[in-house]
Amino acid sequence: MNRKLLGLVLLVPLVFLALFYFYPLGAILGYSFFGTGTLDLSGFREIFGDPYYLGVLWFTTWQAALSTLLTVVAALPAAYIFARYEFRGQTLVRALTTLPFLMPTIVVAPAFIALFGPRGAVNSALMNVFNLTAPPIQLLDTIWIIFLAHIFYNYTIVFRIVSTAWTNLDPQLGNAARMLGANKAWVFFEITLPLLMPAILAASLLVFIFDFTSFGVILILGGARLATLEVEIYRTAANLFDLPLAAALSLIQIGCTLVLIVVYTGLQARLATPMRLRPRAITRRKLERAGQKVFVTLNITAMLIFLLAPLVVLIFESLDTPGGFGLGNYLALNENVRGSATFLPPTDALRNSLLFASITVAVAVSLSLLAAYAITRTKRGGGTFDAVFLLPLATSAVTLGFGYILAFSRAPLDFRAAIWLIPVAHTLVALPLVIRSIVPMLRQIKPNVREAAAMLGANPARVFREVDFPIVTRAVLVGAVFAFIISLGEFGATTLIARPEWATMPLAIYRLLGQPGLANYGQAMALSAVLMLVSAVAIALMERVRIGEGAEF
Repeated sequence: MNRKLLGLVLLVPLVFLALFYFYPLGAILGYSFFGTGTLDLSGFREIFGDPYYLGVLWFTTWQAALSTLLTVVAALPAAYIFARYEFRGQTLVRALTTLPFLMPTIVVAPAFIALFGPRGAVNSALMNVFNLTAPPIQLLDTIWIIFLAHIFYNYTIVFRIVSTAWTNLDPQLGNAARMLGANKAWVFFEITLPLLMPAILAASLLVFIFDFTSFGVILILGGARLATLEVEIYRTAANLFDLPLAAALSLIQIGCTLVLIVVYTGLQARLATPMRLRPRAITRRKLERAGQKVFVTLNITAMLIFLLAPLVVLIFESLDTPGGFGLGNYLALNENVRGSATFLPPTDALRNSLLFASITVAVAVSLSLLAAYAITRTKRGGGTFDAVFLLPLATSAVTLGFGYILAFSRAPLDFRAAIWLIPVAHTLVALPLVIRSIVPMLRQIKPNVREAAAMLGANPARVFREVDFPIVTRAVLVGAVFAFIISLGEFGATTLIARPEWATMPLAIYRLLGQPGLANYGQAMALSAVLMLVSAVAIALMERVRIGEGAEF
């Protein structure tokens, strides 16, 4: 491909990124320092001079760090099992572990309410067994339910990245040490752990980024007392209308997450450094001894109960009505229980979500194909472009939505009334993951295959259509499903930029949970179950077409 054509291919996604990512971030930067028209540092002075905001920053950091540590400790046993043992149903179990991570965050919160809430499954069971008059477990609005939700949501990140690295480690290294008299603990801490450390650190940093920018989970489960930077940006912008302060908070968060993503990229490069690896057929062994079978069975059972129980309970909760089990909550989804004049039927929210998700898939896949093709065909600068397109991953959705409020609320780019701004925001959130789905497959295509087609008279468009695209079709399908699921569950940016009549399913669930009454609660559970089931079908499709057990997210 000649340079001019390659430049045109790269220009389209770069212009999109410049207009809908860098320009809004620039608006945040400008408003942080020049919100009043002149240099104004009052927002930063308020943040660093007010113990409340310093407490928010400290809470955001330590809850993310402790959540990450707990997630790593919880996932390491399963990573070891999948790295070293072969057993029946292994592929299915591995696929099931992906379900919580890809579930919309707005579903995770209702699922934990259904499991651990005052009238949830655990408290109801304990009250029935011990004849109690009040729920014995009070986890809502505490840090403990946030820890549980974060472990639930990010478990598969540590599990997949570490198990993939562990699977390919040469077991002969440990065997040689044991032959020289080393015990299992010494082998693990002196040989295995140092070799796994790049993978563990990369997974931990990625989990930390997700926990640091956690929004829906903390907003719903944490209550008014617990707020992260993400939640505080939302409250300051949407409730207090203090835009300079919200801009300063957003800039601090952007700086923190940007540093984290740079470190993560470095760790990923370290993880890709060639080591003495062995194929899975050599490193894995079948379960033979009774002790091994008991160990694996107990760990897999505990893992599946923890990861699937909230989702299963959510379905049962959605079927629980005052008249007994049934479809009453689903049939009542269009009922305006409170007689509100601004009521939007949840079925309309479902329609909006599916519409926005369809547009997001089309735009994200098209842009990702162009970006991935340019990244893999550019000899110099491909790595730079790859890092540039990864940048939206370092920006929280709430910060992105706030940037849209500042950037697109005045001429010449007044897009406040533009409904298409919502799928644009969803596309930016999904773009890094879709690109990462396509790039590895494009890099596997040998240049001589393209050269042979060109020598036979095929132009670049035909080479892509008849050589490249058939090879990357499955990767494109995986990316499309990623974009669909992300759009379906996107909550942070949509909360700030969606007008009431454009509400999506996550927004409808959040509003229903915030209203009193069993009827609203039942509708919230039913709509959450619908969102979960639609996402689960999409995830099942993705797992069916996914190629290999990649360690990259």
